Amino acid sequence: MSVETVSLGPARPLPPGHYGPLGQLRSEWTKMRTVRSTLWTLVATIIAVVGIGAVATAVTAARWRSGGIVDHIGFDPTARSLAGVFLGQIVIGVLGVLVMSAEYGTGTIRATLSAVPNRPLVLACKAAVFAVVAFVASEILTFGAFFLGQALLRGSTPYATITQPGVARAVAGAGLVLTVLGLFAMGLAAIIRHTAGALTTYVGLLLVLPLILQAFPVSFQHQVIKFMPLVIGEHMAATNPHVHDFGGGALLSPWIGFGFLCAYAAVALVVGGILMYRRDA
Repeated sequence: MSVETVSLGPARPLPPGHYGPLGQLRSEWTKMRTVRSTLWTLVATIIAVVGIGAVATAVTAARWRSGGIVDHIGFDPTARSLAGVFLGQIVIGVLGVLVMSAEYGTGTIRATLSAVPNRPLVLACKAAVFAVVAFVASEILTFGAFFLGQALLRGSTPYATITQPGVARAVAGAGLVLTVLGLFAMGLAAIIRHTAGALTTYVGLLLVLPLILQAFPVSFQHQVIKFMPLVIGEHMAATNPHVHDFGGGALLSPWIGFGFLCAYAAVALVVGGILMYRRDA
């Protein structure tokens, strides 16, 4: 009795068991767009940036004739329409934290790191996807808030056009500030790995630290306050350098201040990446 053998040809290599950069980018995009927190935080950002800006400009237009000379001197219509960016900085920070910390909270980070053992790649892909989403959303919202706000101001108060000096920089810069602060919050979440802790740290650095500085001598305040993220963001979103009073100290120019914001975000992400590489999931 003979046994017939069948030739199957040369063995084919098995497909790789781990995701590459493109696969990980697609994975992070799928995660981000399918979780409810992304949708709700983006809705909250719309309400904050566009809604508050519309209310601020509408109230200003209604009360302009009855306002005093102090209210009229130094009025910055661009900054008024971007009044909601202040709250938007908090909301976008929430999204940045959740994109990073949610997987640690649910334990799904273990599955992610099993599929992609290259932990710096995981963090880089998360940051890249978040940066694109945050940038597109922030720029749409800041320009939308500006055009809506100027339409509400037109006819009752002085208003700005996008071609006036400093206006395009302020509107586009406000969107860039939101994006970078979101990345900064993501870096804090990578360091702390806990949603509540990361949010507390982010809000503390953004809002509480400038208040604490008021307890120090004025000379010290003037040296430090200009480096605070909140001050840099408010200064970037204005065309009149004197529209916000930060203790009377000299402020950094908008783009130099923005450079410091980028450095803060980069340091937070790098430290978070190092800790992510060294610690267990």
